[in-house]
Formats: sequence, structure tokens, C-alpha cells
Amino acid sequence: MQNNSLILIDAYSQIFRSFYAIRMLTNSRGEAVNAAFVFTKLLMQLEKNHPSQYGAMLFDCGKVEFRLKLNPDYKANRPPMPDPLKSQIPLIRRIAEAFGWELMQCEGFEADDLIGGMAKKYDDCRVSIVSSDKDLSQLIDDRVTMLIPGSGGFDLRDAAAVENKFGVRPEQMVDYLALLGDNSDNIPGVPGIGPKSAVEIIRTLGDVEQWINAPETLDADNKYVKKLLPHLELLQRNRELIRLRTELPDTFCSDLPPVRREPDWAEIRRICEDNQFKSLLKELPELPEKIEKQLSFIAQDEDDLFTFAARCDMVDVSQEAPENEKNEIQGELF
Repeated sequence: MQNNSLILIDAYSQIFRSFYAIRMLTNSRGEAVNAAFVFTKLLMQLEKNHPSQYGAMLFDCGKVEFRLKLNPDYKANRPPMPDPLKSQIPLIRRIAEAFGWELMQCEGFEADDLIGGMAKKYDDCRVSIVSSDKDLSQLIDDRVTMLIPGSGGFDLRDAAAVENKFGVRPEQMVDYLALLGDNSDNIPGVPGIGPKSAVEIIRTLGDVEQWINAPETLDADNKYVKKLLPHLELLQRNRELIRLRTELPDTFCSDLPPVRREPDWAEIRRICEDNQFKSLLKELPELPEKIEKQLSFIAQDEDDLFTFAARCDMVDVSQEAPENEKNEIQGELF
């Protein structure tokens, strides 16, 4: 049963995760379809376990000028999107639309910022963010949570889960990440500061905003203060890079959140048949006989590239890429 909650999908985060969950599978035409298969599985899980009245899939679109002005090397370490993934993007978008998701993007905005803006604007909805991006944890409160895809479905990340995982509250995540930096976004942290010391700094010195502009109030003999004082400018810049911009562009002007439409199961079946997602066909709802006859069916003796996936409730999109490919989890999109 649907409710008035709003589900926001961090599109490229989940597309890259889908690509690395199963490697180099192709359909009978030799086209890479591994990311499309896993992404279809993910959307089926959402449809089954997290029905909602509203929902959208948010895409990055273009360079983000204000962050590049702060740090010209922002995300400069990311390699190009792998060709086998790039070729699947049109199919993935078609799949998402067939499942009834509104696809939304705006030039010069990152998906994370759009997600933050929509979570803030539609404050009469409970919001669930589908992503594993730790930056989005800064949005969590008593109304906003995250759904983290994993091997058994989705793990809920609420305020208590944030504190349990990172050692800080959601509203302290910007300070926490500013101290640590973020390798995936090419944001260097304060030298000598790791996760444990970042938590200790926030607990003992208070929120960074309280003292960063008044460093004279800090105890210069404190072991952490000695590390921080030479890097206050870096810390301030990092906070600006990591803090989400929640002012939505004019094109996002609707007073109502985007409606999550009913899936077009006939179109989804066509896509699954065309790409030999035979194990997923078994999970689709039955169609009226008239529509069934209009669809072309895969021959019973045709090899199914993905029957092994039928043994899993959810393909594991939480796993990381091999060590030498970690930067490719989020490749350069443009």
C-alpha cells in the first residue's frame, strides 16, 4: 500500500554500484547489460518493499561551478565512465521510466544537492534516500532517513544508525567529513586526522563552526589543536565543499513532490525479454492474456545468462570494487 512518503534515488551512485556488483555480462547481441540487470532488480525490490506515493530519480548534470571555484581539483581524480557502463545508460533510463520514476536533473547541480533541496522543500513528507553516499547522512533527521542497498534488501540508516556507524550525529557529518576529507571527491583532509581523532575533536572541541573563526579560544597545547591550527583554511573550504546546497533551481518549482507512477509491467517485460533477464521474468506480475499474447517470449531452451541471480533475494550492490578500481565506483560523468 502506498503512503505519502517521498523516495529519492541517487541515480549514478546506484548505477555505478550496480555495474560493479556483477561484472561483464552481456545479452545475446553481445551488449553489456550487467548494470541494467542489477538496477532492474533494485527497482523491483523498491516496488515490492517500499511503495510510496511520491518518488524521483536524481541525476548529476554538468560541472558544479561553485565547488570548482573552491577547489579546482574537485573530483579531478575520477576516471572516465567505463564504456561498458556508458553504453547501458540509455537502457537504464528506459527501465527507470518503465518503473514509473520521474527522472530529474539540472545543469550545474549535483544529485546530492537536488536530493537535499527536495528533502527540505517537501517537509510534510517522510523522505527516504536510496544511496550509500555518506555525504547524504548530513540530511538525516526525525523525518529523513536513508535506504542503503545490500545483499538482503535495504538497510535503514536513521539518526541512531549514523551515530553508531560514524560516532557523530547527522548534523555533525559535515564537520566530520571536512576533517577527514573524501578521497572519492578529491577532497584532502587535515593531515594526521583519522576517523577516531575526528570524532574526538568534535566531542572535545565542539562543532567546528564554533571555533574555526575564533581559534584564539582554543588551547594551543592541545594535541589536536596543534594539528588543526595550520589547516583552518583547508577545513573551512572542506566544509563548504561538503555541505549540500539545498536551494532548488527554478525548474524545480512544483508545490507538490513528483508522483511515483504505476509501473508499466508490459514494457518492463519487453525489456527483460529483449535482454534475456529470464530470472527476473519469473518475478514479474502476470499480465492480462491479451497483452501476454502481444509479447514475444524467450524460447524455453534458450540459455539464461542470469539464472544464478534467482537464488539471491537481492544482488549485492554494497560491495566495493577491487582495490585498484575504487576510484571507478564513481567515475567522471562528463
